[in-house]
Amino acid sequence: MDDTPHSTARHDEDNGRRDFLKGAVVAGGAAASLGLGAVAAQAQPGRVPGTLNHYYVPATDKTVHWGYFSKLLKPLVEVSSGDFVTIDVLTHHANDDAERMVKGDPGAEAVFYWDRQRKGVDRRGAGPMQPTLFGRGAGEGLGVHICTGPVAVKGAMPGDILEVRIIDVKPRPCANPQYKGKSFGSNAAAWWGFHYKELMTDPKPREVITIYEVDTSGDRNWAKALYNFQWTPQTDPYGVVHKIIDYPGVPVDHRTVRENHGILKNVRIPIRPHFGVLGLAPSEADIVDSIPPHWVGGNIDDWRIGKGATMYYPVAVPGALLSAGDSHAAQGDSELCGTAIECSLTGTFQLILRKKDTLAGTALAGLEYPLLETQDEWVLHGFSYPKYLAELGANAQSDIYSKSSVDLALKDAFRKMRHFLMTTRGLTEDEAISLMSIGVDFGITQVVDGNWGVHAIIKKNLFAGA
Repeated sequence: MDDTPHSTARHDEDNGRRDFLKGAVVAGGAAASLGLGAVAAQAQPGRVPGTLNHYYVPATDKTVHWGYFSKLLKPLVEVSSGDFVTIDVLTHHANDDAERMVKGDPGAEAVFYWDRQRKGVDRRGAGPMQPTLFGRGAGEGLGVHICTGPVAVKGAMPGDILEVRIIDVKPRPCANPQYKGKSFGSNAAAWWGFHYKELMTDPKPREVITIYEVDTSGDRNWAKALYNFQWTPQTDPYGVVHKIIDYPGVPVDHRTVRENHGILKNVRIPIRPHFGVLGLAPSEADIVDSIPPHWVGGNIDDWRIGKGATMYYPVAVPGALLSAGDSHAAQGDSELCGTAIECSLTGTFQLILRKKDTLAGTALAGLEYPLLETQDEWVLHGFSYPKYLAELGANAQSDIYSKSSVDLALKDAFRKMRHFLMTTRGLTEDEAISLMSIGVDFGITQVVDGNWGVHAIIKKNLFAGA
């Protein structure tokens, strides 16, 4: 994957991309010279001082929405097409080890604050504000990700496409002086993991948290495991006991767990920082669970959605309303045990609006799913139910969790790739089907997000002879 910011010069040289978009207008890469340090001192959302087209959105209790997307949220900033925005993203698993991932960080401390009287962010999910479903807390945990945003794009309307170029991604440094120069993340082998009912060793069942260390400077491109512990019943500040990991942000009392150090010895996990959640506000409901992904993005959990990649999202509501969350240091295809290495990140993005009336004859015309592009590949995302909020009716946000399958997701990815090859490359259906079998890689994106995902990867060099 190319690690250089996008620029007009690069796009002029990249014939594959130019042919793909067939002459669509490309904005410049003026943010290439803007380091993240330029925005560090700015506490409020807004334009970065000294720039004309770079905005910053910090992660605080006032700038995040926890566990849901909503078309009703007021934008924190409004940008124009071609502008850049730097967004801070907190992992919702930071309280698994608050000493390493919360302490000393004003933004994280504000978001995770919870005592007997109040929570820094009360609603944590798309459920009812009164905990009438399960008695767990406001939002009931039906949606878990801390999402920063939304960012509105001026002039964006349903039918348009928002192009999101990921210019840079960096781990959020630990603010605790005891761990200076390091970042940390948490992996939860949890009850929603694919493995949970297939355990071999006792005790069964069990949930296990593993804490990883990441080098903030970027000099070391791998993470190492520090320790793990088995989840024990945790009592939150309101007095509710959580026997399993069932409500986001519950602080773990480490006096109640046994930390096992010296695990995964000599294992180096390649880090590939990315955003598990990146997407636009859906139109079908006012408050939408952040867990199942869908046609306007969200919790896709594809590790390829990182630095150097470009995402194309169909716009469903005025302004598009982009949010970022579920930041990861590393993840494999499938996210099998329940999570990635959940690690707070800062990302810089360039947002380019592709108006509907300019898309005729391009691959973006009629796009109805999140499309990923890297320097070398196109990646199409299929889901068990690509538009589950419309397909499954009034109870979609609960029914999706029992109806997903890899078979359905693979079928959706196949259909999308067939359409992609026939429309963008002019292949016949027979040609497309043959090429898919011999030249397209289908992979399991994730099997833990309610709406399971299968991605299809096609290399651009397949068409080098054109």
